[in-house]
Amino acid sequence: MRKRFETQINIGQIPISELMINPKNKNALEQLIAALKEIYCNAEYNEKIFSLLEQNLSTRNKMGRPGMNLWVIFVLAQVRMVLNCSYEFLHHLANNDRLLRVLLGIERNHDFERIEYEYQNIYDNICGLDEQMLKKINEVIVAFGHSKVFKKKEGTALRLKADSFVVKSNVHFPTDYNLLWDCARKSLDVVSVFVEKYDLPDWRKLKFWYRTLKGLMRELGKANALGGKNKEERIKKVAEAYLQKAQLLVEKLQTTVPTFPICSVQDVAKMYELENYMRLLEKHINLVDRRLLKKETIPHEEKMFSIFETYTEWVVKGKKNPAVELGKKVTIVTDQYNLLLLHHVMDQQQDRDIVLELADNLLDKYKHIGSISFDKGYWNANNKQILELAIDNVIMCKLGKRTKKEEALESSKLFRRLKNKHSAVESNINELEHRGLDFCPDRGYPHFKTYIALAVCSYNLRRIGKKLLENRLHKIALRKAA
Repeated sequence: MRKRFETQINIGQIPISELMINPKNKNALEQLIAALKEIYCNAEYNEKIFSLLEQNLSTRNKMGRPGMNLWVIFVLAQVRMVLNCSYEFLHHLANNDRLLRVLLGIERNHDFERIEYEYQNIYDNICGLDEQMLKKINEVIVAFGHSKVFKKKEGTALRLKADSFVVKSNVHFPTDYNLLWDCARKSLDVVSVFVEKYDLPDWRKLKFWYRTLKGLMRELGKANALGGKNKEERIKKVAEAYLQKAQLLVEKLQTTVPTFPICSVQDVAKMYELENYMRLLEKHINLVDRRLLKKETIPHEEKMFSIFETYTEWVVKGKKNPAVELGKKVTIVTDQYNLLLLHHVMDQQQDRDIVLELADNLLDKYKHIGSISFDKGYWNANNKQILELAIDNVIMCKLGKRTKKEEALESSKLFRRLKNKHSAVESNINELEHRGLDFCPDRGYPHFKTYIALAVCSYNLRRIGKKLLENRLHKIALRKAA
């Protein structure tokens, strides 16, 4: 079972409670460290966070590598997000940044043995975090910010703002012919594993298959991109050659794959992987044939936007730049203190589809909600009527023509004031995107959602740390004035 943190201070170790941060500094890392130090030194919230971490990490015996306690894992995960840095740079900071090492509880004075972490140790342990656990931790962080930092009174109503943005997934721009190449390439990659392991005689020309198919894919791309005379004929000619070669690959795979030896569990896993890529290869041969040769319009639901990140959606938000984004839409809800209370990853949903679910979650967690504002994308008459039963002020501008009653409501002083304050959520989104939530480098849908949840936690911690340092600077100024 993992330790929460090292309770016994070693000789030469600097206690976390003695960590000093210059309140004049405004960089994100020091603001994050200030918030984490306060939580660590607060017994009530320290216990809540470590209880959640223990439930998720301490019981997963096969997850992660030894040598890191829960506190180190949690802190390094937050540092990665608040700086939007790679694991390589995080590895560098963990071993060389003195302020961070004091917070981790591993920094010692000179002449004592130095504690360092390996890159793989950091990577494997951080990857063990879970989205649901991080959502619960975020609730604890928000509660700490409200009660201990922003000094929110118990009866003070929350003024909430909701909006959505797109978190891009780690994919290249998809076309049916380059996805066909992806399927062929990955099929050949798996075949090469069997060839190297069992010296199969039927696949001695693997490099030829790679080179030929990639060359034809690039020729087809150039033919599509370039203009000139007889463009359609050139596209058709290259597409026919490309599809013919891809079909030959399918036939060869279908003939030889049943003869591959399967002698271990790893072989079984690779065979399942190969069968999946073969199925996708046939699908994309069919799509390219229908679109380029038969001139059909492919229905949206038949298209794929990545054979790796299959959750990826083609999102059009009506903006000029970028016109299209590849990823998932995420709705966030912030309050008057600019803390992010809730986020929701939308799966094939529009903004208006999640309003009631969002409101239910908020009302379960927060009893005093004075107002909530949305933009026009969330408009739905039924949603608004239901929300008004539980929340006094629902700011939701109507799409289309308004009645005189609706015009009078939207022209009222309170409605306009709360509508004008709604724009603050745009700056919250902008900051999230600059802190790493513009693009998710992690692979797989569970890691995609965990990455978003981590970004939300680190955003709130940085906001809290910023306020803590501002309060400390204000107290210093008051003492000097006295």
